[in-house]
Amino acid sequence: MKKIIMLLLIFSSIISCSESMETKLALDWYPNSNHGGVYTALEKKYFEDEGLLVDVYIPSDPSTILQTVGAGQDDFGISYQPDLLLARSQGIPVVSIASIVQIPLNSIMSLSSSNISNPSDLKGKTIGYPGIPLNIGILESILDSEGLTISDVELLDVGFDLVPALLSGTVDAVIGAYWTHESILIEMEGQGVSIMKLEDWGVPLYYELILITNEKMIEDNKSLVENFVKAFINGYQDSINHPDDSLDYLIKANPEMNSELEDKGLDLLIPIWSASKPKFGSQEKSVWDGFAQWMIDKNLIDKNLDISKAYDPTFVENLD
Repeated sequence: MKKIIMLLLIFSSIISCSESMETKLALDWYPNSNHGGVYTALEKKYFEDEGLLVDVYIPSDPSTILQTVGAGQDDFGISYQPDLLLARSQGIPVVSIASIVQIPLNSIMSLSSSNISNPSDLKGKTIGYPGIPLNIGILESILDSEGLTISDVELLDVGFDLVPALLSGTVDAVIGAYWTHESILIEMEGQGVSIMKLEDWGVPLYYELILITNEKMIEDNKSLVENFVKAFINGYQDSINHPDDSLDYLIKANPEMNSELEDKGLDLLIPIWSASKPKFGSQEKSVWDGFAQWMIDKNLIDKNLDISKAYDPTFVENLD
């Protein structure tokens, strides 16, 4: 009898595993506080509750996520609203299905000792950036609001070594630095930091981080997408309500992390996540249209691009 029961349990387990759908989620960068909800969902088995076996991984080249998700090589990914609009303008069929960070984290950052607090203070200064052309367009817009042009500053591509470039004095300021991450690193080095947030200087609001999939996935596997979004959102809601636990799950899954850095990062992110209206993950037409128009004005995307196809807010809206 015991053997029969054991065989039934094993058979049941096999059936359960076979019914679970395997999916891949590509992170935009190495795991950090922005991903607190992902690791909470994994730890609390929210994905498993929805019949999903999720492989969360870091691509060798995170800049290819829009291409791999668009081609179906990855089922889901974490990316950025501006980058998704650029991708769709190039014919890549990616779709945003939830917002993660609802305001820009990108900023212009300098050491307090540089006495740079206004875009006008950048005249004649060297500005480091991570080699991403969009940052130049953003900087141009901000300088223009102060009567300056890009020729009034010197640009230096420092890759992603933004903090070392600042601390070493190689550059006077940087753009492309997150005020929820790089600013903390600078302060941990004993330096004061000055931050100019983009939306304070004429750049329209946009979603810094978004959850993406592709058009074919939505068309052919809508229920899978629904289940994934539900588990994903539950993870972030749990992180909002229990940030200390979220940090523990992050560190447990990624023991190489700097816990002090990510703890402070979560302290800055939780208020942003909490303020999302009407619920975490929501996407507003005004944000998509407003930033898309800005990109069109900067000749960054095709003026005929159908912005309504770039995002689908219904997966979050339909959640209980």
